[in-house]
Amino acid sequence: DLGSITTTVPKSMASSLNTRAISYSGCAAQVFLFFFLISAEYFILTIMAYDRFVAICNPLHYSTIMDTRACAKMAAAAWASGFLNAVLHTGNTFSVTFCQGNVVGQFFCEIPQILRLSCSDSHLREVGVIVGSVFLVFGCFIFIVLSYVQIFTAVLRIPSEQGRHKAFSTCLPHLAVVSLFVSTGMFAYLKPPSISSPVQDLVVAVLYSMVPPTVNPLIYSMRNKELKDALKKLIQIVLVQQQ
Repeated sequence: DLGSITTTVPKSMASSLNTRAISYSGCAAQVFLFFFLISAEYFILTIMAYDRFVAICNPLHYSTIMDTRACAKMAAAAWASGFLNAVLHTGNTFSVTFCQGNVVGQFFCEIPQILRLSCSDSHLREVGVIVGSVFLVFGCFIFIVLSYVQIFTAVLRIPSEQGRHKAFSTCLPHLAVVSLFVSTGMFAYLKPPSISSPVQDLVVAVLYSMVPPTVNPLIYSMRNKELKDALKKLIQIVLVQQQ
């Protein structure tokens, strides 16, 4: 989350204050790092769904299935897959020849905006990028959905209300993060061109590139009792001061 924000926000802030230029290599690096980090995060979110599935549906085997070696292998696979995905997207994007100006209509180097500057017909390249991303997103998304179907089926069978509440509290933060991450990303890349406009593209880019990484730590931290108590005290202080 911190890495994906760092890839885009500081440069956009510097551009708004000083020169609005970015080098060719800097733009390529920004595309690579952004896709690497968000892809790795999505794979890790998929692994976290499996982790919750094992914890709730197979609690007695959890320590055996999700041991240190298994977690290390899954984390390495997530980062390696993110790296490969970023290499493919970056290589595909910057292998074209650009002649339609050098102004990217976005606050960071976004692939659809870069492809619009291509001399050749970039339609097939853009379709290829989108199709690859769709297969990747939907493959992981289906796995997450199937995991949660099994999880909720198992949770509803828990006889005690306290047990069900504990299981739901374990899953809901992750489910909220996945929903925010997937919904904003899919809307950004799968929306029809007919409803696209520069202002809307900018708003959507902010939603999927900045909002999820900013909100994710807060969502996960809501399970922390000390943080919730501190937040309640802060709200009480604010209300008292307003009165």
